[in-house]
Amino acid sequence: MLTSHELPRWAGLPLDRPLVMGILNVTPDSFSDGGRDAGPDAAIAAGLAMAEDGADIIDVGGESTRPGAAAVPPDIEQARVVPVARALSRAGLCVSVDTRNAATMRAVLDAGAAIINDVSGLTHDPAAAALVAARNCPIVLMHMRGTPATMNAMATYGDVVAEVRSELLERVEAALAAGIARKNIAIDPGIGFAKLADQSRALLRELAAFTGLGYPVLIGVSRKSFIGALSGEPRADRRLGGSLAAAVFAALRGAAIVRVHDVRETVQAFRVWRSLFD
Repeated sequence: MLTSHELPRWAGLPLDRPLVMGILNVTPDSFSDGGRDAGPDAAIAAGLAMAEDGADIIDVGGESTRPGAAAVPPDIEQARVVPVARALSRAGLCVSVDTRNAATMRAVLDAGAAIINDVSGLTHDPAAAALVAARNCPIVLMHMRGTPATMNAMATYGDVVAEVRSELLERVEAALAAGIARKNIAIDPGIGFAKLADQSRALLRELAAFTGLGYPVLIGVSRKSFIGALSGEPRADRRLGGSLAAAVFAALRGAAIVRVHDVRETVQAFRVWRSLFD
């Protein structure tokens, strides 16, 4: 079975090196940036700057999925993300949208977005899987138990690696059964989503359990609470060093895509790492 590094392309992008996905939160309540890019003009400018800094994908989100976050109605979510997705797509960027809602998926794909990134693994909205299949678009299936509001109470595992792998494979099989093309699927073990710090660390250490499945693996570790737990840094905006260390660690373990806040620094870290091994 192919590992992530042996896969040829995903979403039209080559996987001969780890891809950098820049996080663009168009929300007033992001855990990491406090709504810095909440307005469309600020968000568009931030997305263009990420591309200049070397981001391969811009991941636009209009609903906070931090622990304890409440759901955002799809119409509000769309008002936040559609103008940004449209402008960045028209500028020639590869745009992903982080959404659980089929109506939002439809709207952003119509606006030019190329990728859907669903933290619920297509479990939140019954219409989502059929829509993704019909649109033949790349999809990131992430592992999460419960919802952002309830997930921390569900972080109970006997063997976190085996159980997350099994539950994520169930989502893959459901996607395939719904008609989603295998070539369009990427997977994400969901670091920090219904996982405590030690569980997130175990998933990263055993990433081969996921890269060996034959799908590109996306890893999102940037500024998360487990970085704070391991580093002793309580403030999310001061976790750059730990985030870079975890991103490089994940790439060395075969992650095909890393989802990050600090694009320029991550791109630089990857360039230096790769040059040292060339």
